[in-house]
Amino acid sequence: MNQEYSAGIVVFNKSKEGVKYLILQYQAGHWDLPKGHIEGQETKEITAIRETKEETNLDVEIIPGFEEGISYNFRNPEKVMVKKDVFFFVGESHSTNVQVSFEHKGFKWLSYDDAINQLTFKSAKRVLEKVKNFIDSKKYILNRINGTIVSL
Repeated sequence: MNQEYSAGIVVFNKSKEGVKYLILQYQAGHWDLPKGHIEGQETKEITAIRETKEETNLDVEIIPGFEEGISYNFRNPEKVMVKKDVFFFVGESHSTNVQVSFEHKGFKWLSYDDAINQLTFKSAKRVLEKVKNFIDSKKYILNRINGTIVSL
């Protein structure tokens, strides 16, 4: 069995209407979180930032203190079984102006309840639930004066 590694960011945006989460519709039709393959000597965090930028054109800074991994198996186009490990981080975007890549058909900024219902895979729903709990627990402070993020 082949092994692949990917990383992504659960992107959220705070507005007057509350916290909204970004989900992407992939060409195959499913709804999932932004993520992609770790390349070369990239760290998981660098991959997550790069892939989010490539897939959404958003600049997102990872908030320290959250990392969640999932694993699953699938058959690649050559019919070879692949074990995939995906590492997710959480990041806030101050923009909602998404431009999806060719890999995607669309996107939505949704409330937690709507995002949970829209996501296709149970593993993505579990990650989003953990992100919501992390955000709600106030384990981070975004210092907008100097743009740095500080963990509590």
